[in-house]
Amino acid sequence: MTDDELRRQARKRLEAKLGFWQYLGVWAAVSLLLVGIWLFSGAGYFWPLWPIFGMGIAAAFIFFAAYGPGRSYITEDRIQEEMRRMTGGTTRPR
Repeated sequence: MTDDELRRQARKRLEAKLGFWQYLGVWAAVSLLLVGIWLFSGAGYFWPLWPIFGMGIAAAFIFFAAYGPGRSYITEDRIQEEMRRMTGGTTRPR
């Protein structure tokens, strides 16, 4: 595997980790909106449970695809760090 291929894979993994955290923010906002609608519509049967639960299942899949949380900006240092982890520390610095 060349350094360029490794770099692309490391960047892709970092983007997946960042995407996971962005999804959690969307999930929280949608959940709050649905609970607000439920409250203002009479607060009977708690129907927001179902879309919140469905989005939670999606969050679990996104989490596992990204190999766990990693909230940060993608910088050259982070890419190099991810590349070192992927090769067991054998990449050379640029």
